[in-house]
This record gives sequence, C-alpha cells and structure tokens, in this order.
Amino acid sequence: MSIGFASMIMRDGIFQVLIIAAPVLVIGMSIGLVISIFQATTSIQEQTLTFVPKIVAIFLTLAFFGPWMFSSMREFTLNLFRLIPEMIG
Repeated sequence: MSIGFASMIMRDGIFQVLIIAAPVLVIGMSIGLVISIFQATTSIQEQTLTFVPKIVAIFLTLAFFGPWMFSSMREFTLNLFRLIPEMIG
C-alpha cells in the first residue's frame, strides 16, 4: 500500500464525513442564527428558546436525510471492503 493510496482513502473518508454532516450542521446553524436574531430584537434571553427548536430541527433533519446518510455510509464502507485486496497486495 502506497502513501498515495492511503492519502486517497483518508481524503475520501474526510469528504464523506463532511458531506454526511453538512445537512444537519447547516440546518442547526440556520435555526440558531434565526433564533439569535429573534432574541436580539425582542430582548428575550431565555436559554431554552435556543435549544428546543434546534433539537427539534436536527431530529427532523435526521429523519428526513437519515436514509440517504445511511446509504451513503453503507456505499463508502462497501467500497472500503472492496479495496482490501489492493491494500494487501
């Protein structure tokens, strides 16, 4: 196994993590930004106002994107298993 092959596997793994995490992170950050703007304009500083909507939005995002995330991780894992002979030889 060469260094280029190992770096390709690492690069693909990092890219896979970024692609899978992106929808949840974007939704969480967007909801957090909207709630922060709402809190700043209304001077409401309730802590639960930030967490509850973000948690609900993240769970809904996971429910919506979950099948795609699972199939993407599954395909990446199967691809890694297919590469095992190249790693050995």
